[in-house]
Amino acid sequence: MTANEPVRHEVLTWKEVDKLVDVLLPQIKSTLTFDAIVMITRGGIIPGGLLAEALDIRNVLTAAVFFSDEPEETRLMALPRFLQFPADELLADKRILIVDDVWGSGRTSTAVRGRVEAAGGIAATCVFHFNPYRSLFTRAEPDFYGAVTDAYIIYPWEMDRGLRGIELSSPTNL
Repeated sequence: MTANEPVRHEVLTWKEVDKLVDVLLPQIKSTLTFDAIVMITRGGIIPGGLLAEALDIRNVLTAAVFFSDEPEETRLMALPRFLQFPADELLADKRILIVDDVWGSGRTSTAVRGRVEAAGGIAATCVFHFNPYRSLFTRAEPDFYGAVTDAYIIYPWEMDRGLRGIELSSPTNL
């Protein structure tokens, strides 16, 4: 895909979200049990809640990360600013599942992972969708992902919010 090509959009249903959870559960259960989930706001809140319930993880934490609004060429080099993050003592010596909706550039998930590990936690990243075509990292990818995509994903909880000026009332408008 070149910079001038339009981005393909994919609108998901709740049934498709359930399928993503069903794909992720065996992957996650076959490795570690987790002491806590860190949901990355805002995209990871609903996926994290669904996974916390399905995995019976009761220690649910949030991390809010902000990257600069500078022009794209300098923004990609910007360091993250953590607007909210769990205290180190909640992470130290714990197995932490970090959840977001999408791994696009990968900067947010890797920044949260780095901060969890710096606090002494054992971190694993999990997303519903992995976009390797946008990832800035050649040697990093999510530990768990439900699907690989090159599309801009619109989740059912995002419907009717008018994201990016797209009329969401009908998939035929995409």
